[in-house]
Amino acid sequence: MTMQEMKNVDISMVDPATLIDLHAVLTDETLPHGERRIDFVRQVRNPYCFLVDGTIVKVSFSDDGPALTDRLEALMLKH
Repeated sequence: MTMQEMKNVDISMVDPATLIDLHAVLTDETLPHGERRIDFVRQVRNPYCFLVDGTIVKVSFSDDGPALTDRLEALMLKH
């Protein structure tokens, strides 16, 4: 699935069993930031659509806002 396809996923059509819960994602603090982002996306599979405590979450960003990589990094730092 391309990033555009991930971004455009319709959550009403998503099977929750196919999504990863963010609590299951492990952040390797020893990796450099760029590799950490790649590892996060590899684990979560779709950075735009995932679970949090069993609830489907769809993330979207405005075109003139921060980049997805910046948001992912902030999310990983909170996690």
